[in-house]
Amino acid sequence: MKSRPTTTPLVLVSYALCPYVQRAAIVMIEKGIPFQRTDIDLAHKPDWFLAISPTGKTPLLRVGETSIFESSVICEYLEDIAGPRLHPADPIDRARHRAWMEYASTTLNAIAALYNAPDEPALRAKAQLLRGHFERIEQALGAGPYFEGATFSMVDAAFAPVLRYFEVIDVDDTLGLFHGLRRLGAWRKTLAQRPSVQQAVAADYHQRLHAFLLARDSALGDRMREDAAVLA
Repeated sequence: MKSRPTTTPLVLVSYALCPYVQRAAIVMIEKGIPFQRTDIDLAHKPDWFLAISPTGKTPLLRVGETSIFESSVICEYLEDIAGPRLHPADPIDRARHRAWMEYASTTLNAIAALYNAPDEPALRAKAQLLRGHFERIEQALGAGPYFEGATFSMVDAAFAPVLRYFEVIDVDDTLGLFHGLRRLGAWRKTLAQRPSVQQAVAADYHQRLHAFLLARDSALGDRMREDAAVLA
């Protein structure tokens, strides 16, 4: 499929740390779709945003005067309007890929539970649950370098923001989240090097995420404050 040029301006309303925004941005970059990005503060949502967003969540894609919300729907819209295709042509394969995109969202929920765990026992329990997610993903991966071989897909776009968290969270893998998961480790490295993945966040993303986690009243926040004190 060739890209179909459009004169309709696309505006991606986003929050700087939102992984679902990254998913949409990656897809637009992969497809060469021009767009403008407008960041908002989700703690102080502007009235103009609340007026156009039924859910009050990011991402929201403005196509002219139309609002498209929910990242999976945005990605499907982008797949409809421009190439290259990021979904498989076969209906069964396409359905399976969409299911793994949903699993990426479930994994993001498990990551949020990890960084919100109030104490060390809870942190270890949430890490064990997240490890289970990663083991299932390891089993689903093929020879690589991407989710299903040589071609970058929507599943890769969905999981890149998931795995990016661990460029800041537990970088030494003291929780054992990635230990022994060879295919997942290789996929994680490949996605991190993809230009669209790198361009989907601002240059200060890692510093912002680190500050966000450091400020939390959580076991992970305690660990990060201890590490910062040691380095000071």
